[in-house]
Amino acid sequence: MFENLKAFFRGFFSSFKARSTEYLEFEERELENVFALILMGSFVGIPSPPTTLVMRIMPHMVREIYVMQRRAGEMDDIFGELAGMFEIT
Repeated sequence: MFENLKAFFRGFFSSFKARSTEYLEFEERELENVFALILMGSFVGIPSPPTTLVMRIMPHMVREIYVMQRRAGEMDDIFGELAGMFEIT
């Protein structure tokens, strides 16, 4: 009996861990997009940081630029993705 209860709680908590990891990964992706948009904001009309700062950070932003290009090509529906994640119908 005790082992069954222990197995139940182990599965219950592992489900929460997997779900919370999914939320954190989604938040990380969105924060990367916001960071890249802040640095590259001049492309969409947002005032950007000084050019010298952007040029110094640019070599470290290769991944973010590829992510922005992919996101622009896919045109994800962020609200739809959030609704699916939280199982809103």
